Amino acid sequence: MTHQPIHGPAHVYGDNIDTDRIIPGKYTKTLDTAALAAHVLEDLDPEFSRRVRPGHILVAGRNFGCGSSREQAPVALKAAGVAAVIARSFARIFYRNAINIGLPVVEVEDHRIQPGDEVSIDLAAGLVINHTRGETYRAAAMPRQMMDILAAGGLVNYLSRHGDYV
Repeated sequence: MTHQPIHGPAHVYGDNIDTDRIIPGKYTKTLDTAALAAHVLEDLDPEFSRRVRPGHILVAGRNFGCGSSREQAPVALKAAGVAAVIARSFARIFYRNAINIGLPVVEVEDHRIQPGDEVSIDLAAGLVINHTRGETYRAAAMPRQMMDILAAGGLVNYLSRHGDYV
């Protein structure tokens, strides 16, 4: 399977954004992804859900997605149109939950991405290009199986296509 480069404007936030900031707990009792998207990041940035468009990229500092293991956090971001998340580092459970639901996540320790910068991500090559600033950042290349899970739209789709039920 192939995965096309991701390209879009950046929405930039800081360190230690926990899952309660991504989607407040009071909204996690629904399976309605549109409802989750409507409230994504509302305590951190009340205008985010109105500004974000499909294909936009969320950029953060260290420890993005810390806190609880709730899967609704990456689901809310994806449902809002976020095409990928770049962070200096991720809480490991958020990272895996994001891959499992088909939301690309990329760790770039030394990025200098600013709000509104146009960014491209090549997951296979492990490259992030900031077109606005003319900078290229190196990230770890994503393992082939994770790329395949993302290309399938998430782990459930991947397993149903490959018959890899355990």
